[in-house]
Amino acid sequence: MNNVPEKYAALPRWSFGDNPKLADELLALVLAGKKTATCGALWQYESEGAPLPKPGGRSIVLDGANRPRCVIETAEVETKPFDTVDAQFAHDEGEGDQSYAYWREAHETYFRRQGPFSPDMLVVCERFRLIEVLTPVKETVQ
Repeated sequence: MNNVPEKYAALPRWSFGDNPKLADELLALVLAGKKTATCGALWQYESEGAPLPKPGGRSIVLDGANRPRCVIETAEVETKPFDTVDAQFAHDEGEGDQSYAYWREAHETYFRRQGPFSPDMLVVCERFRLIEVLTPVKETVQ
């Protein structure tokens, strides 16, 4: 991970999703400017002892192979019941057709893979901005 500038060396590192394929898909949306929001189950932060994101906090997003790919900065964080997440937030997550229906179905499926799910469970909704791309994707020529 030598391609991380010294100014970012101490930042936390993580990837989107729960598998390498999803990590790469969601990262691609961030790099394309389509994904500017994400959410996670509050219970998962608590069970992992992970700190909640805070406005102004920066982190390194890894790809599916755990390579550092970009730096993002949290702009806004709100914890709310799953059922109260709105269509604009769903759109800003950038996934699928960016509809609220797609977001609900995909996120319910994702949260059920992780553990307990209920429509009133608390989710941590984070809006972020892309600060810097660390490692450009190289096209593979076949």
